[in-house]
Amino acid sequence: MVKWTATIPSLERPDPGAGLSDYQSAMRDRLLAAPVVPAPAPWRPVPGCPVAVGGLLGIGFAVHPGSGNDLVMVVSQDGHGLFDAVTGERIARDRDPAPEDGTPDESEDLSCPGLGPIAGSRVRIAGLFGGGLHSGTGDGWSVEVVQPAWPNERVLLSRGDGLPHDGPHGEKWWHVFHSTHSTFRAAGFSPSGRTLAVATSSDLTLWSREDE
Repeated sequence: MVKWTATIPSLERPDPGAGLSDYQSAMRDRLLAAPVVPAPAPWRPVPGCPVAVGGLLGIGFAVHPGSGNDLVMVVSQDGHGLFDAVTGERIARDRDPAPEDGTPDESEDLSCPGLGPIAGSRVRIAGLFGGGLHSGTGDGWSVEVVQPAWPNERVLLSRGDGLPHDGPHGEKWWHVFHSTHSTFRAAGFSPSGRTLAVATSSDLTLWSREDE
């Protein structure tokens, strides 16, 4: 009888810095060294955030027809929810949406039907199934998602020429969110530029500001 012995190759973690130029290595080290800091003025955390949303799939923005406040629609495995992006209040909930409207991938434009004060409209959703949110505002704020240590995303907020390629951290750009505990879904501004949102598979984090 021939006895076969299986040889299992050792698994080595690849060097994430392999193949990077000196400039790229320096940039990666700079991003890794930047701690999470509060968003600068005029941004403020929205009350009650982060909001726990189990099985979050994606988010989208709308406007309250009465107050004019930004609204954030959340699509999750447990249904749809609608939050006021200024007060943090959940103002509507649909635990059992119709099957054809439950997730945005059922629609050609990745949208889901609005609820509560925006019933009768549709909201485009960014997250697990694709889509995207605004990466900048009309007055120069920008948001960027980077992965210097895959698979954990870091969300960077900047203004003007303060992208992490230039300027000191905490003055020109700010590392405001680090996705270490859940899967990243989406990050971006509302169309008005007054709300910044970051969504993961387990929670929603919002910042708000007044018009400058």
